[in-house]
Amino acid sequence: MTTPSIVSAVIAAVNAGDTDAFLALFEETGSVDDWGDVYRGKTEIRAWSDRELIGVKARFILRASEQRGDEASMQVDVGGNGFNGPSRFTFTMKDGRIAKMLITGE
Repeated sequence: MTTPSIVSAVIAAVNAGDTDAFLALFEETGSVDDWGDVYRGKTEIRAWSDRELIGVKARFILRASEQRGDEASMQVDVGGNGFNGPSRFTFTMKDGRIAKMLITGE
């Protein structure tokens, strides 16, 4: 299985607890859609991550990934001090950066 580069970069940033590296993966107007709650721009994404992702020491274990054109996805098992369990992340890319990160169930 070849892992898309954006998937590898997201997992590395999250597992290292590196918020700045995580935010650098997004375009300026990028967004996170976390099960219907949408956060736009790096300031909102940072606040969300502090509450829901890196701030609660989330860790990802990759189960599967794929890429089709400007869209990549990964299925991960999430651990840490927040949500724990399986999730699917879908990334819509624009000019090499994340325009939208959608988080759903498996």
